[in-house]
Amino acid sequence: MDRVTGIGGIFFKARDPDSLRAWYRKHLGVDVQDWGGAAFRWTDGEGNPVAGTTVWSISDGGGDYFAPSTSSFMVNYRVADLHALVQALREEGCQVLDRMEESEFGKFGWVMDPEGNKIELWEPPAGQ
Repeated sequence: MDRVTGIGGIFFKARDPDSLRAWYRKHLGVDVQDWGGAAFRWTDGEGNPVAGTTVWSISDGGGDYFAPSTSSFMVNYRVADLHALVQALREEGCQVLDRMEESEFGKFGWVMDPEGNKIELWEPPAGQ
């Protein structure tokens, strides 16, 4: 079974998200959008566009989306079969969170790593 097939996104909290976004825009050239992040389009070895994006996003320190983790970041990993992977992780004794979501954006599940970091698992919608 394929497990992680790529990185779907990187999300992190900041004490001053507007200033941090501006720093990344100015110094690293990240095309930060009004929603607080950027979408990096994928390309092949020759630079030709291929299907897929990696999201990069900064949010304020509030909210509980990263809970139960207290880390300031969360990585979203693309997976091929969310339900099969979650079942395998449970059987392997991993701390899989009980909640799963399905929407037009795909299927989402979460697991905690041994250091207490929340990891988001994402199965994109069919064809993406």
